[in-house]
Amino acid sequence: MNTTQKLKLTFYPYLQQVNLSRAPLYCKITIDGARAQFSTPHKIDPDLWDKKSMRLIGNGSSQMVVNAYIDQVKSELNNLFLRVVASNELISAKELKAKYLGIEIEQPKKKTICDAFDYHIAKLQEKYNSNLIHKNTLLRYKATKSKMIDFMKLHFRIEDIPLDELKYSFITEFEHYLITKDKLSNNTAHKNLVHLKKVLKVAVLLEWINASPFTQFKCSYRNPEREFLTQDEINRIKNKDFKIERLIKVRDVFLFQCYTGFSYADIFKFDQNAISVGIDGDYWITTNRNKTGNRESVPLLPIAMEIIEKYKDHPHCVENNRLLPVNTNERYNSYLKEIADLCGIRKKITTHVARHTFATTITLSNGVPIETVSKMLGHTKLATTQIYAKVLDRKVSEDMRVLKEKLNQQDEVQKEKKQVVN
Repeated sequence: MNTTQKLKLTFYPYLQQVNLSRAPLYCKITIDGARAQFSTPHKIDPDLWDKKSMRLIGNGSSQMVVNAYIDQVKSELNNLFLRVVASNELISAKELKAKYLGIEIEQPKKKTICDAFDYHIAKLQEKYNSNLIHKNTLLRYKATKSKMIDFMKLHFRIEDIPLDELKYSFITEFEHYLITKDKLSNNTAHKNLVHLKKVLKVAVLLEWINASPFTQFKCSYRNPEREFLTQDEINRIKNKDFKIERLIKVRDVFLFQCYTGFSYADIFKFDQNAISVGIDGDYWITTNRNKTGNRESVPLLPIAMEIIEKYKDHPHCVENNRLLPVNTNERYNSYLKEIADLCGIRKKITTHVARHTFATTITLSNGVPIETVSKMLGHTKLATTQIYAKVLDRKVSEDMRVLKEKLNQQDEVQKEKKQVVN
């Protein structure tokens, strides 16, 4: 039996409404410190009221009727309360009052998963309006909400669900839907689940839900194989004599990316004032990444400067105040496919391959520390750079060759020492 709740009943004349020496009789219900009160049909003479016994003094018929009424109300309220307690349930003072008076308490509307998404998206919209986040962050949460609604329509024949009805199975079924029905890769599917996890975390903080069903679910991310070009493949593209002007421009822009590590979105927005003189007196490009807003600062290698110099007077750059003549992303990638075919490169080359190439072939394989590469790429976590930057076999071979030479030198020193001793 639930013995944690305590009921207290108090009867009293409401002295603020005395009329012709008569005051309405009220009943106050107190459960665990919370109160609810209601007026009775009786009006009494306050002078005849005994506060301690909560009864009218005297044996007149009117006093007897009121006192009998008080006993009846006490009995009925106590019985209602005991029935609830016996069923191991909890009840509030307002709920007990409603049960006794036979009235319905309007329950607050339960918050739903769409309510939680709408709240979070509204906050993201405010941040976007204040230039605090990139538009893609907002769009990704909207896309996840849309996918989730499609999932609920298919799986449950509904378009929304109360937060307190969410179970662990909802997440696992949504994951299965994203991979099998929506045909998303494991990583893309789990990025959507990360969005859902974030929204439910906010709902917990808002006290819309007691706990998130994500407690036992782990979002997994598999490090993908990042495509990049070797130095030989870069040289093939660099030294190829293209006859078509559009391919020459795309080749140059692509090489600029390979030797700077900037993404397509970043090079597309660079104007002619993007270059500045760094602390070392050389030319740098410093910007906030279009994707994350993180600072990305890169010293310009000679080949990158040559490409900038080549196009500084190009009509497109002059007319549109652009550093380089960058095509739309769709055309850019289409022309890169042509370049790969003409250069005999079988890899699928895209604008982002250039960023991977900078991290892997241009910097890490030439001994640039990963911390430096991470800073130039604008990453906040070293682990992110480790995904992009693959250490080439050639670099491993060179490092091991240096180690072999050191060990051989140590052996030679030891042999000489032995000879001297002997």
